[in-house]
Amino acid sequence: MALYLLFKLYLKNTAVMQEPIIENNSGEKKFERSIWKVCGIVALIIAVLWILKETFNVLLLMLAGILIAIYFHGLSKWINKKTKLPHQWCMTISVAVTVLILALLIYFSGATIQAQVAELTETLPNTFNDVKQSLSQSYIGQRILETASAKDTVNKTSAFFETFFRSTFGILGDLYVVIFLGIFFTISPTLYIKGFLQLFPPKAKAVTNHILQRIGHTLTKWLAVKIFSMFEVTVFSFIGLSIIGVPMTFALSIIAGLLNFVPNFGPVIAMIPAMLVGLMQGFNTALIIAALYILIQIIDGSIIVPALQQKLLRVPPAILIVSQLFMGILSGGWGLFLATPLLVIIMIVIDETYLKKMRA
Repeated sequence: MALYLLFKLYLKNTAVMQEPIIENNSGEKKFERSIWKVCGIVALIIAVLWILKETFNVLLLMLAGILIAIYFHGLSKWINKKTKLPHQWCMTISVAVTVLILALLIYFSGATIQAQVAELTETLPNTFNDVKQSLSQSYIGQRILETASAKDTVNKTSAFFETFFRSTFGILGDLYVVIFLGIFFTISPTLYIKGFLQLFPPKAKAVTNHILQRIGHTLTKWLAVKIFSMFEVTVFSFIGLSIIGVPMTFALSIIAGLLNFVPNFGPVIAMIPAMLVGLMQGFNTALIIAALYILIQIIDGSIIVPALQQKLLRVPPAILIVSQLFMGILSGGWGLFLATPLLVIIMIVIDETYLKKMRA
């Protein structure tokens, strides 16, 4: 009996002594699991960021297709508001009217635009050589030419243009993808929105759907303002260049209107060929053209666009320029063209998910 009691006491003491060891072992295992979880999360984040970097241009093409769908649905809603017709009829009218306007523009002006663009392509190299000869006659001009023709400057310029004109599937391929994505998104937007919402947990679906609705509403208004601004710049440029008497007026005004889609940098890029054409008639003509383009941008940016935007989400100019530079370096021309709508989307997401909670 005594031996039995001593044996039980021995077992108890042994168990007590082993308990901390077991706890230490379990603690070490939990620590190891935590390390593996953190490593897994970091690896997943790195993989996702790498995939986004490699496929970012594809995401931009998707955004361009979404903008096409937003345009057609926005025009359809406007037609519905004015006529009270069913949604399908309004959508059909919006697509038909857009196609008809483009067809009429190509039919009546396509030959003129093509001829003037071809003339512009042939004329600009000769004009550029004339400018180089004029600059070479003065000391300041010679310094400018030396700087511009330096090997380092040439390499940087060529690298910039290679990046700017970089595309995912080639220019025509990218346009083909954008048009077809726009058609699919226009035909059945609800299908893709519901599919996107399935990626989120049930509690977050309502908030995500609200954010998507706000993004769609804001981009619709922004696109309407931008299209009107492009049309207004085209008309003002055509009238102004016609008064000055510049050749190839129609092509230059179309270029100015299209590039006005890109804030800040678009008007500057559009001004360059117009000034080079003006140099064919003299230095004073080129200065008048530059003054005309600046005046049009002042009227457009300070009077017309602010009056149309009203309560629309406004993007701070400095942030917009930084985002354009970043997107231009990252994705070239597509990034520069789509920097503004992408920035608007990011600002809305930040406002809905973070700033509203901070204000509450």
